[in-house]
Amino acid sequence: MQIINSILCMQALAIAPEREGRRIVLVPTMGFLHEGHASLLREGRRRGDVLVLSIFVNPIQFGKNEDLDRYPRDMERDCQIADACGVDIVFTPTVAEMYPRGFQTGVTVRDIALPLCGASRPGHFDGVATVVTKLFNIVRPDVALFGNKDYQQLAVIRRMTADLNLPVEIVGMPIVREADGLAMSSRNAYLSPGERQSALCLVRAIKRARELFASGEHSVAVLMRETRAVIEQEPAAVIDYVEFRDGAMLNELEVADSSTLLALAVKIGQTRLIDNTVLGEEL
Repeated sequence: MQIINSILCMQALAIAPEREGRRIVLVPTMGFLHEGHASLLREGRRRGDVLVLSIFVNPIQFGKNEDLDRYPRDMERDCQIADACGVDIVFTPTVAEMYPRGFQTGVTVRDIALPLCGASRPGHFDGVATVVTKLFNIVRPDVALFGNKDYQQLAVIRRMTADLNLPVEIVGMPIVREADGLAMSSRNAYLSPGERQSALCLVRAIKRARELFASGEHSVAVLMRETRAVIEQEPAAVIDYVEFRDGAMLNELEVADSSTLLALAVKIGQTRLIDNTVLGEEL
């Protein structure tokens, strides 16, 4: 396994497989890997000939007073997980390498990036779209894998890739959950034991909404009220948003169907957690 910090070196390494018709697969991450990331890497290993893991805590997708400086990092452990999953190249550029002095170009995706996390974190998806475009240009992947836990991020990247005619197949992978149902996230490391238990209100809320939908309740107003009520029973939880949206374009709805997305963002203590489910799909 090679560890590469240089953009020029990474681009040079991508040339040979491309010319030889070998498929390059990219799994972009901000590191502090967990089983959710590992599931992407294992699928990536199956789908291509050269597996690249990028680890880059992208400063331009963090807002003011967010957790950029304290975002968890453990490069040694990340590389151990990468090696065990069959990664060929770990690409770990510095901020100065990705955004050198004078950098001033960005990528903006409009409507689909505006609600949900886009409303709560202005500029976040501009940062995501910009860094992913750069990674695609540097690594030149045939396939890129992303987790469905960041549902809106995946939707933004799909829209961007289609709109800019980028020759990359975008693959969304299922949410990986802990035994008690909490969606795996690098930010779970912030939670104290008590907060970890409080965070299960997200899972309970999702299950309540799914139960109601399965029993025939399709009114978004009712589903919203009942879902919020579950979270509001947890004293440590502060709701950022609870939304039922069209699963394709993230438009608002009055009536839910099997393709409707339930998206949650909830703050537990100082930690903002997100989760989602599509009502007609398995949890």
